[in-house]
Amino acid sequence: MSLIEFKHVYKSFGKKEVLKDISFSVKKNDIAVVMGPSGTGKSTVIKHIVGLLKPTSGDIIVDGVSVPKCNESELLQLRKEVGFAFQFGALFDSMNIYENVSFPLVEHTKLSQNEIKKKVNESLELVGLKPDEVLHLYPHELSGGMQKRAAIARTTIMHPKIILYDEPTSGLDPIASDLISRLIVKLRDELGITSVVISHDIKESFKIADQMIMLHSRGVKADAKPEFFKTTNDPIIRQFIDGISEL
Repeated sequence: MSLIEFKHVYKSFGKKEVLKDISFSVKKNDIAVVMGPSGTGKSTVIKHIVGLLKPTSGDIIVDGVSVPKCNESELLQLRKEVGFAFQFGALFDSMNIYENVSFPLVEHTKLSQNEIKKKVNESLELVGLKPDEVLHLYPHELSGGMQKRAAIARTTIMHPKIILYDEPTSGLDPIASDLISRLIVKLRDELGITSVVISHDIKESFKIADQMIMLHSRGVKADAKPEFFKTTNDPIIRQFIDGISEL
């Protein structure tokens, strides 16, 4: 069953066309990697999933709901089912890790402090962080990989059906990148989370993807299993996958 579906989506900003006839679907519990050269509309695609942008034409269906047709109240409800993992973590610098991870529960629930603390500990343990070691620390006191894992803990604490990742391994060393990749897979396997991942990291993408969607010239160049991208002789795809420069 498809949890996310794009149907002939076009998006223009004034006279500039950014998305051209985008159609694809993401199955429930799958990890879909959206890739492609810079400027091909990857971030624009995920912003449409939660209604941050509306298409010029076409439709986006998320969990059976037409996102462009949602009113503000319906969009708020939809966004409670979707978590964001931003490229640089987007943790609040002035808050320690406990305050950061608990923030969604404090803002959106009426749970007791004991219940919140329990959920914070569970979320941190899920992403491989030891609560006793990190709760009192501030983001700048953590490594880049630990910051991203703490941000994912904050994202998962509300038990979203979908997580949108923007370059989750950007700026990380190979070991930290592998930890994040294995965490994305773990969230799929243990919590049944459907993921849409924007990435330029081809090696890590092949580790996690159930489906790969390559954007090119404002449209979908290919939408297939990872095996297709490993074996295809299409010159545009090979150039991107192999990192071959035209210069």
